[in-house]
Amino acid sequence: MADGDRFEIPKEMRSMAEASFEQARKAFDNFIGSAQQTAASLSGRGETARASAKDISSKAISYAEKNVQASLAYAQSLIHAKDLSEVMRLHTEYVQAQMKALAEQASEMGQTVTKAAMDVAKPKA
Repeated sequence: MADGDRFEIPKEMRSMAEASFEQARKAFDNFIGSAQQTAASLSGRGETARASAKDISSKAISYAEKNVQASLAYAQSLIHAKDLSEVMRLHTEYVQAQMKALAEQASEMGQTVTKAAMDVAKPKA
């Protein structure tokens, strides 16, 4: 393939993709930080708290794995994009899917943390 036939992503598109990726990364970093703080605050409160902290940590790790896998799949699909319209479509699909996934993960984690706090606060019988 001659250099003139090679598809290159325009600087504006690359900037937009980088900005979206950075936003998703920051959101996930905040999410993980909150999960870790919650797990740390629960870990000293007995067996119930340890089980809850373990559940929260497991969920956070699972979410991280899923999000990294999605990012890698997205990057791989961009490598094979044939034109700008395909890049735009892939980017839109990825951002929408990731925002949906992050919202679902935050909701699930919120429910888990709420349940853990309620379990820890229950008086011992």
